[in-house]
Amino acid sequence: MSSAKIPETQTSCESSVCCDVPSPVELTNPLLAVASPRSTLWRISTMDCASEEGEIRRALEPIAGIRSLSFQLRARTLAIDADDAALQPALEAIRKAGFSPQPVADGTRQTSADNAAGDQSHAEHDHHDHDHSSESGSGWSEVTRYFAALAFAVAAEALSYFAPDTIPWKATGMLLAAVAIGLAGLSTYSKGFGALRHGRLNINALMTVAVTGAFLIGQWPEAAMVMALYAIAELIEARSVDRARNAIKSLMALAPEESDVKQADGSYARMLSSAVPLAALVRVKPGERIPLDGVIVSGNSAINQAPVTGESIPVDKQPGDTVFAGTINETATLELKITAVASNSTLARIIHAVEQAQGTRAPTQRFVDRFAAIYTPAVFALALAVALLTPWLLGWTWTLAAYKALVLLVIACPCALVISTPVTVVSALAAAARRGILIKGGTYLEAARNLKAIALDKTGTVTEGKPKLVAFEMLTESHSREATATLAHSLAAQSDHPVSKAVAAGLEATSQTVETFTAIAGRGVSGIIDGEQYWLGNHRLIEERGICSPAIEAKLQEHERQGRTVTLLATDKAVIALLAVADTIKASSKQAVAELIALGVTPVMLTGDNAATASTVAGLAGIKDARGNLLPEDKLKAIQEMQRQYGATAMTGDGINDAPALAQADIGFAMGGAGTDTAMEAADIAVMNDDLRRIPETIRLSKRTHAILWQNITLALGIKVVFMGLALFGNATMWMAVFADMGASLLVVFNGLRLLRTPELSRKSLH
Repeated sequence: MSSAKIPETQTSCESSVCCDVPSPVELTNPLLAVASPRSTLWRISTMDCASEEGEIRRALEPIAGIRSLSFQLRARTLAIDADDAALQPALEAIRKAGFSPQPVADGTRQTSADNAAGDQSHAEHDHHDHDHSSESGSGWSEVTRYFAALAFAVAAEALSYFAPDTIPWKATGMLLAAVAIGLAGLSTYSKGFGALRHGRLNINALMTVAVTGAFLIGQWPEAAMVMALYAIAELIEARSVDRARNAIKSLMALAPEESDVKQADGSYARMLSSAVPLAALVRVKPGERIPLDGVIVSGNSAINQAPVTGESIPVDKQPGDTVFAGTINETATLELKITAVASNSTLARIIHAVEQAQGTRAPTQRFVDRFAAIYTPAVFALALAVALLTPWLLGWTWTLAAYKALVLLVIACPCALVISTPVTVVSALAAAARRGILIKGGTYLEAARNLKAIALDKTGTVTEGKPKLVAFEMLTESHSREATATLAHSLAAQSDHPVSKAVAAGLEATSQTVETFTAIAGRGVSGIIDGEQYWLGNHRLIEERGICSPAIEAKLQEHERQGRTVTLLATDKAVIALLAVADTIKASSKQAVAELIALGVTPVMLTGDNAATASTVAGLAGIKDARGNLLPEDKLKAIQEMQRQYGATAMTGDGINDAPALAQADIGFAMGGAGTDTAMEAADIAVMNDDLRRIPETIRLSKRTHAILWQNITLALGIKVVFMGLALFGNATMWMAVFADMGASLLVVFNGLRLLRTPELSRKSLH
């Protein structure tokens, strides 16, 4: 197996610097995190941060036969989906990297909600173990231990400052400092020494060297304060990052755990939603969330689909309509026939898509990781040079030189730099998901801001995708308008042709009995009503009947120039009425096109419809460039031409017919991804409803995300540079260095989390 086949995650960090960066598994549903039921679960007690995950991934890259890896950092577990022959080499590679994997009882897990209750309980148990007992072996909580450590460190500082400089007082102070370091730093020391043994420079190694060195050169009060402040700051940072983590986890709370399932005797019984089979009948009362995807069997209600599609206005649903898991039934009791089990519901696919999105690093993040890989050892080398050379070059004492070197080591940690990108990207992905926009990775999130042109499919993207009756004209006075509508409705209602269905749906009329009904292939239909023969069909049918005229020809041309399909109602002697059907433009399309143009993106319509229809619809939407009569290969060539002409080009489509063009485009948008596997899988970004305005929203979000990413990088590096200067030529102390380092981390985390607080991705808020 090549290294590229092991899924890359956002949390891998080439710098091997340990930060509490949210991993894909932590940020999404733990039930969907493991790649396959074939996975085996292993506990790795010393793995609880992103850099350690990255080290394990790199150790496993050369091993063939590994299908996927799924990490639970907070639970300290790794699920390995691999061939039997690859499992033992994989475990040996993990051990050589300095970790000790231990099998977890019942180590095979499902990938979905099949065993929801059991898996969730297991995950919570793992989390509990990590938070309360695994780090120190005591029953103290992290908060209690760390603040107790801070109290002992403050006492040590007080003794150092106020007490007489005698051995008893000094020994007492050293003892208090040692207790503080033990309470706050045993886990750091354990992992730090392990990292040093294997030649890894991570934050645990840096802190181990810095605190130990400070203690040995007599700065024991400061060593204790540094370790206590570091532990508390890490705890605050972790809780802050939890906000981004919970933004994705909240998706799972959308679907209720239990459902009312209809039994054979007609009664209803409560059962786990994860156990409800296909085709089961489920009852959903007003105000309840819909537990699973299904089709309404009985009942009419308004459904709030905002959690899945981002639509702010409830949608009226009736028998035969599709509903999605996680949406809200607002007005009446519904009975649904389940069409997808919990593991394959629209909501489950959304969670999976967001999880996969976090598995690819954005370009800025890859740059940061490469930079950190050089930065950390470079600063370590600088600290070593300060300790060994400044006494000779600058005349510093050895103690002063060592102290300044240790301060540099604390400042050296690139936590703020490394954590800034994944938190920002995850926040942006979560903000988009809340609006019904599924972005399949940081790469596409960042690339959207560079778009210069976008190809828009006509049907279902700019237009509704459903033909509607848009014109009804009487051509003779032999029949009244009401009688003519009844005749046309009676004939159209007998046909399954889309145009006939649109005519029947558009005419508010009753039907009469039709005798000797006949469908004429490629032309229309005919039938006898009240003893008289009537014809309902296209231009060719009327010409063949010999009842066409120049006046009718002129009307046909007028409607066809507007992209309409014309149907004519006639008797044996004359044409009675003209009915025009067209695919109408969406109400949101014109606004969306205007927003795209305002963002500097040129819209181009590509469609298989005739040029006249394409030109008409494009004009209504505000699109100047419309190209019709295009086959799939023609659309591919058009995308290539647009890329040469404009630069970065996106393509919108349904994910099925436009596959070549979607693949060629720099970014592929699938419209109407809700409930459509193919659309979600084929494109880089899936818009869960059919609202074209989500595309300019995505571009604006991309621009803001990029801006915040570089704000964070500037903050992180700027603070480092300032304090490095103070450490070398000023009076910066170790505890000040800890405040600077962790303060920078918190700043970039909170700055990245601002994306979650954006209620609407509107022009006002994001442009």
